[in-house]
Amino acid sequence: MEFLESLTTILNEINGIVWGVPMLALILLTGLFLQAGLLFLPLRKIGFGFSLLWKGRVKSSSEGEISPFNALMTSLSATIGTGNIAGVAAAIFIGGPGALFWMWCTALVGMATKYAEAVLAVKYREVDDLGNHVGGPMYYIKNGLGKGWYWLAPAFAVFGSIAGFGIGNMVQSNSIASAIETSFGVPSMITGIVLFVLTAAVILGGIQRIGSVAGKLVPAMAIIYVACGLVVLFINAAEIPTALDLIFTHAFTPIAGAGGFAGATVWLAIRFGVARGVFSNEAGLGSAPIAHAAATTNDPVRQGLIAMLGTFIDTIIVCSITGLAIITSGTWTSGETGAPLTALAFETALPGVGSYMIAIVLSVFAFTTILGWSFYGEKCITFLFGVKAITPFRVVWCIAVLVGAYLKIDFVWLLSDTLNAMMALPNLIALLLLSPVVFKLTKEYFAKQRADEELDEESQNSGV
Repeated sequence: MEFLESLTTILNEINGIVWGVPMLALILLTGLFLQAGLLFLPLRKIGFGFSLLWKGRVKSSSEGEISPFNALMTSLSATIGTGNIAGVAAAIFIGGPGALFWMWCTALVGMATKYAEAVLAVKYREVDDLGNHVGGPMYYIKNGLGKGWYWLAPAFAVFGSIAGFGIGNMVQSNSIASAIETSFGVPSMITGIVLFVLTAAVILGGIQRIGSVAGKLVPAMAIIYVACGLVVLFINAAEIPTALDLIFTHAFTPIAGAGGFAGATVWLAIRFGVARGVFSNEAGLGSAPIAHAAATTNDPVRQGLIAMLGTFIDTIIVCSITGLAIITSGTWTSGETGAPLTALAFETALPGVGSYMIAIVLSVFAFTTILGWSFYGEKCITFLFGVKAITPFRVVWCIAVLVGAYLKIDFVWLLSDTLNAMMALPNLIALLLLSPVVFKLTKEYFAKQRADEELDEESQNSGV
């Protein structure tokens, strides 16, 4: 017991460092650097990205295992989760309404980061011994950088594989079990067994089945949640101007305590807005490109344009719905935090329905996170030990889901949160070093697109 307490103390100190000012600044500055180098293309091409996403619903004859659409849905399955419901609420509870502004900023620069990650993932992906395409930070470090940087690849894989069992597995199953028991009185053990069976049924089928399930479940639940959130905002419509004023004002000025809210400095708003924003959309962590590397595409830039939408959808749309619902309802001063705060906000607007709806949505979001992260963890393990490790990994992953449902996992949460940040370091270094490749591929893609458009126009004119 003493050893665990000592280890927890050490981890807390490390966590404070890796999620401190340097890391948050590195994540934001990397995104800003990439946005500037791309001439803010991710922001200018959002509409074009959505058109590519719509066209990418069908698996093409290009190399890869899943359609570009399902690659994004697999990525979103891992990002749209507890962070969108509990994480946003925690950021507002600690940092005040201004934290939501900094979450938006993180997303806007994070779109460039996610774009670059996917471009490099497709550019440097490989085919494993089973004939499947594999990619992500491990591979663009290995194949894109010199031998002197190779050590970063296994470092990322180690951090990612261990962090996945916490933040992408046990933390999620525990959140589901807690929400179901609180709202519906179902014992955690029962929930754990059901999750074990459902998880096994999906992940034992590999990325094709994960992508297929994510492609149906993620859009459906995201649309349902956003629709319910919009109903809450419609009910609280009179408070929206005040809420926006609070968000923009207190992003730059401290806010005094009120009710159960203790008050917050500008630094708290920035720190928790950025940290929870990164936790939610995972831009810079290096997880999403692992999914995008499996997409059926021959063009890295096309997949990058689709990948960047994940950050936009996750934070600008879904997190905003949560944050605005909490602030417009006035419950942000109630003293509640995490998922209970979001549930209270929805329950205030939709009595007798809101809290149950949040419990169901949280459970589905968390379950899809388990599926998405199972693929990430599997590819990290495969990079380290080869394809022979796939089946043992999947079995252990399913068992961890069952165990996480009914154990106290404060230590697991702390460890995985720390390793999450440590995943980002090798990835951000690689993104900065390989940024000229991203800029070059982007320039070539749009130059070719312009040339094709001019050729089509000439053909039409000559035909006339």
